[in-house]
Amino acid sequence: MQRVLVVGSGGREHALALALSRDAAVSEVHVAPGNPGTAAVATNHPVDLLDGPAVAALAVRLAVDLVVIGPEAPLVAGVADVVRAAGVACFGPSAAAAQLEGSKAFAKDVMAAAGVPTARAHVCTTAAEVAAALEDFGPPYVVKDDGLAAGKGVVVTHDRDEAVAHAAGCDQVVVEEFLDGPEVSLFAVTDGRCVRALQPAQDFKRVGDSDAGPNTGGMGAYTPLPWAPLDLVADVTATVLQPTVDELARRGTPFAGLLYAGLALTGRGVRVIEFNARFGDPETQALLARLQTPLAGLLHAAATGTLAGHPELTWSSDAAVAVVLAAGGYPGTPRSGDVISGLDDEVAGTAVIQAGTATDTEGRVVSAGGRVLAVVGTGADLTAAREAAYERLGGLHLASSFYRTDIAASAAAAERS
Repeated sequence: MQRVLVVGSGGREHALALALSRDAAVSEVHVAPGNPGTAAVATNHPVDLLDGPAVAALAVRLAVDLVVIGPEAPLVAGVADVVRAAGVACFGPSAAAAQLEGSKAFAKDVMAAAGVPTARAHVCTTAAEVAAALEDFGPPYVVKDDGLAAGKGVVVTHDRDEAVAHAAGCDQVVVEEFLDGPEVSLFAVTDGRCVRALQPAQDFKRVGDSDAGPNTGGMGAYTPLPWAPLDLVADVTATVLQPTVDELARRGTPFAGLLYAGLALTGRGVRVIEFNARFGDPETQALLARLQTPLAGLLHAAATGTLAGHPELTWSSDAAVAVVLAAGGYPGTPRSGDVISGLDDEVAGTAVIQAGTATDTEGRVVSAGGRVLAVVGTGADLTAAREAAYERLGGLHLASSFYRTDIAASAAAAERS
């Protein structure tokens, strides 16, 4: 393994590029199109993420050994298929397998066939069908846009009018029963047969402290989860991840890449909330801060069908907490173009992962998205990791920005009690 190309421009891609740059087996890291953060650890290249031939041509020109596709949109668009057809190993599912994230109705069908526990649901295309589904389940109402929505296609509300309005803005929706209990993210690397689960993480979707306000793409995350059942990973691997991978293989659409299971730990057991077909953001930032297994070899094994022969994953005993700094107006219309200061300041045990950033005409790093960056703190436990992350955040300045102050707070308090 020598050269790796990461496709994407957000925080997940910066975190991947950073981890790959620290891998002794990797001589060159390239990112397309990247951001100012990836430029510090890799070589950026302009490219249209959804243009499969352009991405494949770049990979061939750079003579890379592995392409890692970060975002969901190019996966659903089939960019991984084009890269593989060009003879380059690619970490990321085919367009057919990526429908596990691209269509929630498809995911429900796969789960039903595989016997994977999930919420009861109705797929609706008309107002009448939506009304009947809402009546069937009652509040709180859960309405999901069937297609990709950048992490903001789900409404969970007690307000029936809000649920109806959200459904009316979508071509097709999945209306589900509400799942109680804490939510957990569990990622797994798979080559379409073998499944290697990562450690669980928890993210925070609501924009404000104490889970107030609308859903976002994620305002922070932490790992490990000291309160989670000790057999959670083994249980989810056996009842969710492996059956899903096996069902997709049975259908002739093997899933090779990162399978992300969003879970609810309900009073009736584990239930799948959703699947994603790529590394989640911001959980990836926290998880990669703790992963000790060299990343390039792991992803290459999944891309080339040799994961069964790869060693088991190893992890740091430290905790990691990622806190997102968001631009004013997010998750609505965020401010952009504001200068970010303090990026060069250092706090031990922290890293700043850039996401929605750009460089202005004077070469300064400025905001260019809703979730501008994430600060990752690591430490001996969650309290220490939180303290490091928030200390580093205190040294950053972005006009009208904000962040949640309670990321991992409850878990940290319980860990020390």
